[in-house]
Amino acid sequence: MLPDIKQILYASDLGENSRPAFRMAVELASRHGAKVTFLHVIEAMSASTEAVIETYFEPSVLEEMRRTGTEQLKNQMVGRIESFWTEEVPEGFEFPQGKPEVLIEKGNVEEKILEIAHKIDANIIVMGTRTHSALSKMFLGSSAQRVMQHSDVPVLVVPLPSGH
Repeated sequence: MLPDIKQILYASDLGENSRPAFRMAVELASRHGAKVTFLHVIEAMSASTEAVIETYFEPSVLEEMRRTGTEQLKNQMVGRIESFWTEEVPEGFEFPQGKPEVLIEKGNVEEKILEIAHKIDANIIVMGTRTHSALSKMFLGSSAQRVMQHSDVPVLVVPLPSGH
């Protein structure tokens, strides 16, 4: 049996076909009167990639690029959420706890999802996955599988179209 759902963490890679998972988070929020937090994690660059980039840019320029890139990404996320509401949410629908909060974090995807879920006291994590073949799951795993293995709250994984 599911716990009382008051806080939903929706983790997205902002992929083209990620709407079914967000739709599921919205449906859960509607049914349970819950708040939704929309999370996107920017995968950190490897140390060697970081070192190469640092040789080409002054530290102040690099910092400005990082700051404006994060701002642009957050604006893109907010735009996508607004677009979703316009296109998908029925006329007059109100989120029970207000519009979703948008968070952008940088780091290891699975670690950040689990960290934010704990920080916001999420009752459930909703995320999509595009990993469909058994072979790729066995060798690579997926972010969703790794989150499920380490989460102390339920994880709802929504299969997403691959977008070919």
